Amino acid sequence: MALEIQPLEQFTIERLIPLHIGRLDVSYTNSALFMTIAVVLITALMLLGTRRAALVPGRWQSVAEMMYEFVADMVDTNAGHGARDFFPFVFTLFLFILFSNLLGLIPYSFTVTSHIIVTFALAAIVFIGVTIVGIVRHGWHFLRLFVPEGVPIVLLFLLVPIELLSYFIRPFTLSIRLFANMLAGHTMLAIFGGFAAGVGLLAFFPLAINIALVGLELLVAVLQAYVFAILTCLYLRDALHLH
Repeated sequence: MALEIQPLEQFTIERLIPLHIGRLDVSYTNSALFMTIAVVLITALMLLGTRRAALVPGRWQSVAEMMYEFVADMVDTNAGHGARDFFPFVFTLFLFILFSNLLGLIPYSFTVTSHIIVTFALAAIVFIGVTIVGIVRHGWHFLRLFVPEGVPIVLLFLLVPIELLSYFIRPFTLSIRLFANMLAGHTMLAIFGGFAAGVGLLAFFPLAINIALVGLELLVAVLQAYVFAILTCLYLRDALHLH
């Protein structure tokens, strides 16, 4: 009997605790569970790393300090002067996406960032927050972001709509990049994992490919968290400095 492979079954959202408020479904799902686990793990890491801070850091303090310094350097380098006030937001965003991605690599777990609704919500928070920062910081001068300097007036009729379009598609490109990478990678893992389980003595080849894919997905999980965070920094730079 041939083994039936259903690579998309792993992305099914299931209700763990059914809850309804009127017609609104607010059930606690497997997606919400793994978001909770990610937040708990991040909180535990930070608490362990800062509970007994010492001049010579221990194991957990070293990990916490390494993550702190990595994101702080990212903010300073890419968001520019005055962006350190937004470090807690970028730090939280980076760690949440990183831990959500890594949790999804555990067998029989759930990958939160493989759902477009989650990644779009994160991207929308970034987009709306950055836009508010730009308006509060510069007022109506924020619109200068869409008017390139030194461009002839005639070309502005072409360039301004392009700048506006590129600005307003940011949440879509930001969310789709993360969602598509996680969805595609986990789908490939499931397909080759099914091959390895169903071809008997020939399982070595798909198993070897699957091991390589796990290593690649580990790299992608970290890289996609980094890309999301660094793009957030670049958007902050535009809002703070209008360039």
